[in-house]
Amino acid sequence: MTLPTSRPTPAPVHLPARLPARRLGGRPRTGRAGTLRRAAALVLAGALGAGAVAGVAAAEPSATPEPAPAATRVAPHGRVLAISLDGLNPTALTRLGRAGTPALHRLLRQGASTLNARAQVEQTVTLPNHSSMVTGRRIDAAHRGHGVTWNSDEPGTTIQESSGVPRISSVFKVVHRAGGGTALFSTKTKFSLFERSWPAAIDRSVIREEEDALLVRALRRDLVRHDRAFTFLHLGLADQTGHREGWMSAAYLDAVRTLDGLVAKVLRTIERRPALASTRIVLTADHGGRPGTGDHGDADVRANYRVPFLVWGPGVDRGDLYAMNTGTRTDPGRGRPGFDGRQPIRNGEVANVATDLLGLRPVPASRWNRQHGLDWTR
Repeated sequence: MTLPTSRPTPAPVHLPARLPARRLGGRPRTGRAGTLRRAAALVLAGALGAGAVAGVAAAEPSATPEPAPAATRVAPHGRVLAISLDGLNPTALTRLGRAGTPALHRLLRQGASTLNARAQVEQTVTLPNHSSMVTGRRIDAAHRGHGVTWNSDEPGTTIQESSGVPRISSVFKVVHRAGGGTALFSTKTKFSLFERSWPAAIDRSVIREEEDALLVRALRRDLVRHDRAFTFLHLGLADQTGHREGWMSAAYLDAVRTLDGLVAKVLRTIERRPALASTRIVLTADHGGRPGTGDHGDADVRANYRVPFLVWGPGVDRGDLYAMNTGTRTDPGRGRPGFDGRQPIRNGEVANVATDLLGLRPVPASRWNRQHGLDWTR
């Protein structure tokens, strides 16, 4: 099933030859001794036309999030491609190894990465976790979350309604208000929720139900033809296969291999086009899945709540994300931390990692990475 929609693409954003020494929006760069290494990375990113890359912020408290600063009209710099591999259990990557998943292992090896990030605390299902990825909020609306607790295509629903916040923001809205183009590509019709919620902020939405290869083909054409600051790609093959054949089954591992091949095609498109040289990738998953079952709904099961998270591209150092963020994040080991205390890296950080990479302010009233504290340099 194909549900493409589009609106006129905004005028291209011209990237500066060099990057300013301060974060866009006026907040000075502060942080630990790695600041000098970050400055060097920024010069490299500027030479590649990469645009602003984030500074190091102070440790983020775990209490109720404070409102983010008001959005500015500072234009986004560079491009961000967010990729969610629905239902990707990180164990599949270790089992298949570099030989079985060379593209994903390349991103893990060359970027700032971890295979021990966490899904949302409340639920380990698709639509609630993806709603956290684009809003930067937790799920529970009673605690300033987005309120998306269902996991099906519900025509007429919006996140404004579910959250009780008529003007709730998202990464799409922040980028759009700053003058950047946006797009959403998904393999599940339930993602139409996002376009209903922010119809003016998503310039193009393409949904191809269970057609990952065709969707990636459409994405690659769009990357080449349009200068979009933020694009979100959702691929559902691993999740679909896990439900049908069981997580970590032979069929599931084959599906992960197929996804790796699709990611490789996206990388080739990016690397063969000079206009795409500023692209940074943020990759994660909404949840994993319990081996030997077709289920991932129990939020207390490690195989369900453990997900990968990586940042890759110009200005990003290679290394372990937890090692780069000892002052703001804690590797949870095998645990499932709640909302109190130092937090692990979570899939809901996608929104504000993207705004940080683009040199924009955080998503207003978001929770995850709301101070742009996640670092991807040593």
